[in-house]
Parts: sequence; structure tokens; C-alpha cells
Amino acid sequence: MDLMDVNELKNMVYLLDDSDDRVVSRIEEKIFSFGLNSIPFLESLWPDEESAVRQERIVNLIKRIKQNVLAEELRSWLNSDEQDLMDGVFIINKILDPNLDRQSIENQLDKIKLDAWLELNYDLTSFEKVKILNRIIFDVHKFTGDTETYHHSKNSFLSSVLERKKGNPISLAIIYSIVAQRLNIPIYGVNLPQHFILGYVKDLEWPPLLRFNDESLSRESQYNDILFYINPFNNGLIFNQENIHKFLKQLKLEVKEDYFKICENRDIIIRILRNLEVSFSKENNHSKKDQVMNLIKIMMRED
Repeated sequence: MDLMDVNELKNMVYLLDDSDDRVVSRIEEKIFSFGLNSIPFLESLWPDEESAVRQERIVNLIKRIKQNVLAEELRSWLNSDEQDLMDGVFIINKILDPNLDRQSIENQLDKIKLDAWLELNYDLTSFEKVKILNRIIFDVHKFTGDTETYHHSKNSFLSSVLERKKGNPISLAIIYSIVAQRLNIPIYGVNLPQHFILGYVKDLEWPPLLRFNDESLSRESQYNDILFYINPFNNGLIFNQENIHKFLKQLKLEVKEDYFKICENRDIIIRILRNLEVSFSKENNHSKKDQVMNLIKIMMRED
């Protein structure tokens, strides 16, 4: 920011405790319009601010600006052609930590990838590759499903899950699929109701494994593109389409093809946000819940 902008901001901040709410509202919107560039200046003012009212309003402005920037980043991600999963998950992680260093997350994922790569070779079957991934992720790196605090918001943030080695079904599935895809192993998310899982897309070099799926299902069905399914919340348990049918029957849910097919990354991000909406509601964190609900509107293109 140039000197003129800094002086203008300083004068506006001084008016944040004006007795006229309309003046305060106009000042706040003007400061808000400066966007991300105003944050370093506002953060430098906050510690030495003598007025408690101005101090509180500075903090709220910083929060609003950061939330708006995050919302714009998510909107840009949604409108991008790639909709890269890691990019989307990293944006969501900024709800927890707006200043998160992405490289720290990449380093942790790269370590898991390297450990798996050292044991992989081209002669392995799809089933054998998954066994190696399971051993590296769940035995070597000790990732596990969080059954004690299942609904806590920390289970939906990648940085927290990587640190704690615990997560919910979708966060563990994200780590698993990102590592797998970076190793050119075709494992993708499957948006099963109440339990997010993964699917291994058919490897045509290994036809015998096609028998792993339930052969009573129509071969014309689109979801037969998946060779078998993986449950990262249960240490990478492998199962077939018949198991999903039984699961849906237990839940008394109608069988839909979408429950058997790989989903889009957009669906994964929406599901993370839905989980966070529930988590923040249970934690009585109304500010974060409102932020998440706004992000859901963006993802549903309702904004």
C-alpha cells in the first residue's frame, strides 16, 4: 500500500468507535474494500490500539477480509477446469488456519508417497498395490479412523489429520487417494451416503480381478468401471459391490448408481463442508458455521 492509502486507513480506523453506527458501518465497508492489502497494516495497529471498541472492530474486519478472500479462492477453484483436489482441500484448510504453509502439507504427503514408491513395481497386481499402500499408510505412518471424537471439526482439516494421524472417512480417503494418484495408481473417491470410500478403477492388464465384483450386476452398468472398493476408515479394507448393496439395505436407502461410481472433486469438497457445518454446530462455533454455510452456497452456485 502507498503512503496515501496508509494515512487514509489510519484516519478511518480512528473513526471505528464513532457514536453513529451508520458512520461506523460506512467506514468498515470502506476498509473492507481495500481487501487483503489492508491486513498487514490492521494487524500492526491492533496490539497498540487503546480503544477496546476499535480493537474489537479491527479484529472483526481482519476476519471478514480473510473469509472473503477464502470465498473468492473457492469460487475461482470451482470455476477452474482442473478442480484439483489438493488445491480445493488446501483452500478449505484455511478456515482453520488462513496462514497455513502449503509446503509443510506437501512434504508430509511426499514422505508417504516415497515410502510407498520404494516398495512398488510395475509387475504388481492392483490388489498387491493396495496392500502396499495399506501397510505404508496404516502400519508405517499409523493413520487411523477417529472413533472417539468422530464429529470434531479437526477431522475435516488435512493439516490436523496429518499431524494427529487421525481423521474421518473422507479426510483419510483424501490422503489415500492423493498419494495413490501421485503414484499413478487409479484410486478415486466414491460418495457413498454416510460413509465416504474409495474405488480402484479397472486395470485392464489384470482381467482376473474383474471377478472380485458381484457378477450378478449388469455388465452394461457404468459403475462396473470400478474393480473393487477400499475403506480407509477401516485400515484399507477391500470389498465389492455386493457389500455396498448390503450397506444401503441396512440404511434403508434406495440404490443409486452414483453410490457405486467415482465422484467429482467438487462433490468431495461439498461433503467436507457439510461435515464441517455439522461439526461447528455441535461445537457451538456459530461464526465458523456461518462461514462454512456461505462456502456451501458458493459450491452449490447459490450465491
